[in-house]
Parts: sequence; C-alpha cells; structure tokens
Amino acid sequence: MTLSDVLTRVQPADQEAYDACIARFDQVAKPVGSLGKLEDLLARIAAVTGSAEINISSKAVAVFCADNGVTRRGVANGGHEVTTAVAGILGRGKASVSVMARFCGAEVLPVDIGMVDTVEGLRDCKLMRGTDDMTEGSAMTQECAEKAVMTGIETVKELKDKGVRLIATGETGIGNTTTSSAVCAVLLNRSVREVTGRGAGLDDEGLSRKIAAIEQAVSVNRPNPADPMDVLHKVGGLDIAAMTGLFIGGALHRVPIVMDGFISGAAALLAVRLCQDIRGYILPSHESGEPGTRFLMEALGFSPVLQAGMRLGEGTGAVALFPLLDMALSVYRDAATFADIQVDQYKR
Repeated sequence: MTLSDVLTRVQPADQEAYDACIARFDQVAKPVGSLGKLEDLLARIAAVTGSAEINISSKAVAVFCADNGVTRRGVANGGHEVTTAVAGILGRGKASVSVMARFCGAEVLPVDIGMVDTVEGLRDCKLMRGTDDMTEGSAMTQECAEKAVMTGIETVKELKDKGVRLIATGETGIGNTTTSSAVCAVLLNRSVREVTGRGAGLDDEGLSRKIAAIEQAVSVNRPNPADPMDVLHKVGGLDIAAMTGLFIGGALHRVPIVMDGFISGAAALLAVRLCQDIRGYILPSHESGEPGTRFLMEALGFSPVLQAGMRLGEGTGAVALFPLLDMALSVYRDAATFADIQVDQYKR
C-alpha cells in the first residue's frame, strides 16, 4: 500500500460519538463543561473510536530517533553524539520520557529511524545514517521520506494490535528544531526568524547561525508549500517524517494520537496538510517554549491543555497529559449524576 492509498482511506472522525460523550458528561453532577478542555479531549477520543464507551487503559509513546546533516552548520549545541547519548538512555529505560511513562503505566517504543550511530535497545528502522545537509540540497529523497512516513503508519497498527488505545508522539535528534522551523516557515508562510528559537539553549551567535542555515536551505531547495511531501523531503527530518506517519496511522486505524511540542506539531501540520480529516484524530497536549509553536497551534486550530513551559521533547509533554485524561475519564465513568442526587440536570 502506498501513502496515496492510505490517505484515500482516511474517514472523518465520528461527530455523533463526540456529541454522545458530551451529552453523558452533561449528566454528571457538576457545572456543565466545568472540566473544560478535558471534556473536549475525551469527546475527541470518542469521535476517533466511534464510541462513547471510552477505553484508554493501555497507552504508549513512540519515540523516533534521527540525526540531521544540517548540524554541521553549527545550528545546535553538539553533533550526532548527543542523539546517540540520549538514545542510549532511552534504550535503557532511563530517559526522562521513560521515567514519566513508567509512572503512568505507559509503554515506550524507541525507534531508530535515521541515527548516525546504532544503539542497543532501539527498534532498528534505520533509513539513513542521518539526513544530508539541507543547506546544500534536499535532506533526503522523496522515496526515503515516504518510507519514513509509512514506518510511522505501521507503528500505529503494531501498537493497536497489541491492545494500545492511546499513543503519544515523541522524538530525539540533535538539530530537529532547525528542521521543524524550516518546515513551519514554508508551510505557514512565515519568516524564518519568526518561527525559530534557541532549541536546547543556543546563544545569540548560535541562533543567528541557525536562522541563516534555514534561510539558505529554503533558498537552495525552494520547497513547494502546496506539496507537504516536497517540503518534508527537502527541509524536514526522518523523525518528523515518522511522526507524520504516526498521525496518519492514527486516522487510518482509528487510534487517538497525542501531539507533543514544536517538532511533533510540525509533523501534525504536515499530516493535516496531506489530509484535512486527520486533524480530528489528533489531541493537543502542551505549548512548548519554541516561538513557532503558537503559529502551529493557530494553523491547526488547537488550544494547548498544559501551559508548563516544557521544551524537553521525547514526548514528555504528551505523556504528561495521560494522567489528566485518566482522571477525567474516572469522572466520566464513576461520578454521581444529577439523577443520582435528584437535582434537575443543568443545561448548556
């Protein structure tokens, strides 16, 4: 099956299931809508699965690891060895996201989609040993980008077949705020300076190099903003491509996918630009500190639930949403109703 075949099979999320979930929430003995965005998120989950009987007891976060050739331009504090180090603790279950996921009973699936080095404990789906330097030409071929997207789609099926009912997006890879900023600048028709931040802590000189590198990459490659795959293969990254596939796979297999921060948001925008119906299968989590995040949220029509100033990556912001969803679901299922307390139901 090709990517085009997959996209033609995506159906809109189920509005009737969404409405049924909200109607049930309205029966709970509390002010109508008083759990705010959490009620909307549960209703979105119902719309994804097509049922107001919500089950998110089994959760996972897929963390795609990849290197980016543009780091040779001094756009980050370090080179591929940083990706290798972080991937190493992911493989040992000691990364920040590993600890957070374990706390809330979620599985972590770390995937090498394009690292320079090979690390134990990661699923080997390596397509390249890091992308090419996008300031000199395309980061990867369109065929390679599509393979990475298909890997993300297949990951959703694998996890669903294991019983997973809620998936968070995660990534690690030095230089991936650079590629995300490039994708956003092109797709959102924004200046590179507007959407580019300091990543893992660049100083002023480093930020200037980063902006210049992205501007050069866009100038050299001339990605077509009307063609998301053209943008992805020319100025994107393999981790972004695989997460794009994760969002598409969620829509294909009717599994809700939790968006993390800026990098995950760039992948979500690519997926939605490929097929607008995919938006209904995505759950926003938090707003990261990268300046481009605000523009991404506006373009996707999302409002973040968490405002914690997080910018760690790895899927940590998405995983932080898991316990809140569990608590909201407990209210949905177990709290007293207006009928129980013999009080007239509040109306919207």
